[in-house]
Amino acid sequence: MGEIVTIGLDLAKNVFQVHGVDSNGAAVLKKAIRRSQVLTFFRDLPSCLVGMEACATAHHWARELTALGHKVRLMPPQYVKAYVKRNKNDAADAEAICEAVRRPSMRFVPVKTEEQQSALAMHRVRELLVRQRTMLINALRSHLAEIGIVEAQGANKVGRLVAIVQNPDDRRISGSLRITLTTLAQHLERAGEEIATIDKRIATWHKANAVSQRLASIPGIGAVTATAIAASVPDARSFRSGREFAAWLGLVPKQNSTGGKARLGSISKRGDGYLRRLLINCAMSALLRSKAIRSMPWVKRMIEKRKRPLVVAVALANKTARVAWAIMSRGTVYQPVATVT
Repeated sequence: MGEIVTIGLDLAKNVFQVHGVDSNGAAVLKKAIRRSQVLTFFRDLPSCLVGMEACATAHHWARELTALGHKVRLMPPQYVKAYVKRNKNDAADAEAICEAVRRPSMRFVPVKTEEQQSALAMHRVRELLVRQRTMLINALRSHLAEIGIVEAQGANKVGRLVAIVQNPDDRRISGSLRITLTTLAQHLERAGEEIATIDKRIATWHKANAVSQRLASIPGIGAVTATAIAASVPDARSFRSGREFAAWLGLVPKQNSTGGKARLGSISKRGDGYLRRLLINCAMSALLRSKAIRSMPWVKRMIEKRKRPLVVAVALANKTARVAWAIMSRGTVYQPVATVT
């Protein structure tokens, strides 16, 4: 039996599957281990290359195995899928991971630190609370509309509806309905307070992170977007160019080319949808509020050609993503004159 040099580790909740090969690629180990046995198992092995799919717990295990002296590589699951033979099961997945991690053309996912994962957790919780607040606003509006109470659109106008619900002298709402809607109003106010608290924590993290500070120097990017990018991209140099970074965010046209004829469609919408949405929202806000952005030559040409505002915003988001990559990879700050020209 040869010495194990590469291991494919299929992660799970409780039972992990291990597939090990020697320097010739011959399988020398196929084993299922419990979660509590993982560290002990790898502690007894000589240093080797360990491949895993980049899933929810992958970054934790990557840090733990790296501390034991192993070389860990994380891969996007969609890139590993092509190496699965016939039926899908844990053993076949581990074998596919072991095969994929040795491919020279494979793309790997940088391992995030605990600090970066903590920052991303703030963003995920904030996004959840924002969705819940939107649901509460819609519910409150619809219930009041049923009895003829309608207010102008916009989250900033919902405060008037809350005041109506909390006003016992308003006879348009019956006693039993007021009690029910008061529950919604209380949850709505609590959600707003929690979002404000998380925003303060994000601002604190932003002030303490140098990469996030540099990203915030880009026009249109605020603390929320800057911290999200800084926490999601551990090493910008893992991307070869700004275009590759924009493609990772799904901000480039989808290709369906064949026979030497290029066919480009709408944006691919691949990669991190949260970052893509933040960048597009920032671009839309910048187009509406910044004369400097609208006066940029290429933006001005798109507007003169009567391109739809969302199309212009996506193009600006693509440009912003490329600038963000340059700032992160080179360790510089935003240069207005150099970027415009």
